[in-house]
Amino acid sequence: MKKDLLSIADLNRKEIEGLIEKARRTKKEVPMPLLSGRTLALLFEKPSLRTRVSFEMAMYQLGGHSIYLSPEEVGVGKREAVADVAQVLSRYVDAIAARTFSQETLRILAGHSSVPVINALSDLEHPCQALSDLLTIYEKKGKLAGLTLAFIGDGNNVANSLFLCACLVGMNFHFASPRGYEIKNGVLSKGRKFAALSGSRIQLTNDPYKAAKGADVIYTDVWVSMGQEMEAKKRRRAFSGYQVDDKLLSLAKKDVLFMHPLPAHHGEEISVGLLDDPRSAVFDEAENRLHLQKTLLVRLLSNPKVSGR
Repeated sequence: MKKDLLSIADLNRKEIEGLIEKARRTKKEVPMPLLSGRTLALLFEKPSLRTRVSFEMAMYQLGGHSIYLSPEEVGVGKREAVADVAQVLSRYVDAIAARTFSQETLRILAGHSSVPVINALSDLEHPCQALSDLLTIYEKKGKLAGLTLAFIGDGNNVANSLFLCACLVGMNFHFASPRGYEIKNGVLSKGRKFAALSGSRIQLTNDPYKAAKGADVIYTDVWVSMGQEMEAKKRRRAFSGYQVDDKLLSLAKKDVLFMHPLPAHHGEEISVGLLDDPRSAVFDEAENRLHLQKTLLVRLLSNPKVSGR
């Protein structure tokens, strides 16, 4: 496993399956202080509920410590150069979880850091979310390969990471979005290469009902993400026919799982009350961020720190 996790593509199938299996076991075990004396810097350009709390609790349960660095405190790339931030933090902490607007910021951080850098969300990917999602699916379905995941909505960071994850582990991936909001070609090309090896089948469409037909998992996300507020009206018009509701879920398999990374906009991308539907695994999915990230942190920090201090 590489020292950084910037993209799902940094992992192979065996590593993904190993992380999921270990996280499943970790979830049932009493936490051990495996990271005693270790410190994680949470370098955030965007606010978060699940990402911040799950990483902080992961370090706490593992006997380590975390330091939250808000946008106002650091001013990454504005008040202080990204490369300088990386080199300074490398002298203080054992790992960096960065939640950034740009994937390029992560690349620069990783390129100048001597400690592991974790993508805690960027404009391109959200790998910790996708890995936690696959953990949830595995718990509920007992397998991943051969299942069909249908993503209804925007070709955003969550969709990108889920697509790559599915293609790596042999899950079929259906994706439905309005024209102009598809998964970008660079990510598609990478996923297709993975799918050719794993046997995943990919379906791309503008029809959400076609994508949902026969799916094992229906997944959606917000139509307007942080940083897209100026596009809100345009996006709501474009996605008006893409709400996940009972009618759409009825086209999937009878034991379909409904998933959403949260926060959710009730009455927009999902019908009101859907999070509490018996088919919803949304809050299990949120909990699993903690267990997957504990496993990931132990893997990344299992070797002695590279830099001195």
